[in-house]
Amino acid sequence: MYSPSKSCLISLFEKVTGSVDGEAVVVTYLDFSKAFDTVYQDVPSVGYYLGKENQTNVTEFILLGLSSDPQVQILLFCVFLVIYLITLAGNTVIMLVIRADSHLHTPMYFFLSHLSIVDICYSSVTVPKMLANLLATHKSISVNLCFTQMFFILLSSTCELSMLSAMAYDRYAAICSPLHYARTMNKRVCRQLVGGSWTMGLMYSLVNTVPVFKLHFCGPNEIGHFSCELPPLLAISCSGTFTNKIALLCCAVILGFGTFLLTLVSYIHIIFTILRIHSAEGRRKAFSTCSSHLLVVGLLYTAGFLQYMKPSSSSSVILDQVVSIQYSILTPMLNPIIYSLKNKEVKTALGRIFTKKFKFSTHVNRIQL
Repeated sequence: MYSPSKSCLISLFEKVTGSVDGEAVVVTYLDFSKAFDTVYQDVPSVGYYLGKENQTNVTEFILLGLSSDPQVQILLFCVFLVIYLITLAGNTVIMLVIRADSHLHTPMYFFLSHLSIVDICYSSVTVPKMLANLLATHKSISVNLCFTQMFFILLSSTCELSMLSAMAYDRYAAICSPLHYARTMNKRVCRQLVGGSWTMGLMYSLVNTVPVFKLHFCGPNEIGHFSCELPPLLAISCSGTFTNKIALLCCAVILGFGTFLLTLVSYIHIIFTILRIHSAEGRRKAFSTCSSHLLVVGLLYTAGFLQYMKPSSSSSVILDQVVSIQYSILTPMLNPIIYSLKNKEVKTALGRIFTKKFKFSTHVNRIQL
């Protein structure tokens, strides 16, 4: 940018005003301008608003994804396509089995069916767009679509945490107070816990998404991730993000600590109750009712702590992506597998359904013959 010299400014001032004392005025102006630049040169938000007319808002973001190698992208496409199909099939089967078998119409499986819905939503928010970008040359996503994806990622993740906490409380009521279980976990309470999980997810996502619409993105527009998550978006904003970061931190701490504390307290009581059971067979049966849930909770919280509680010195784009894959793509796939393989009641229900289907098809074939 052209910057006029001090002598030019003095000459111009004297010609315009007819004054012979232009040097003092110009020197004062230059000193003030220099001091102003020194004070505000390190404040991005002020710099943005002073030069706002010279900036262009971003209309789309570029998702850099997991790799820029075409061969690796094809391999990743195949792998994540299989994972997504397994996720859809597994969680759909879980929901259908619970609905079809009357033996599974209990609070535990009521929560499990809703967890399957959340897992399908969670995976469907991120994987289809990632698969499309793996095959695309221009890996772009519009600003509004990016914000929408971020909203549903926050909604799904919060619902998953809240639902798992509700399931932990259900296991606590079943093992620690079995005589009062039917009254404690009645249909109204179960619906309230599920509704509360979705409400908490909605509030958490709104609190963190609405302020993002007030941010300005003037470039660069590249996101070093395969999806639109909030921390990478805040990193490329041209305006101040201090309020957004504080809101995200407070919400994450309150929600994460609250759900973790409820789950932890529930399992502490469960463990002490199981240890007081005299027979080994009784302890084994009691623990088997919550082992699947405990494994799922362990996987999810391990990924969450690695993502948000790691020291800044170990921050890595690759590590962030690996952890995101674990809790947003792998966990929704693993949940129905864990619950079907480690849960005897689900396996028994599957066997009953397949037996009925086989007998029905055999009967139909005999009639046709």
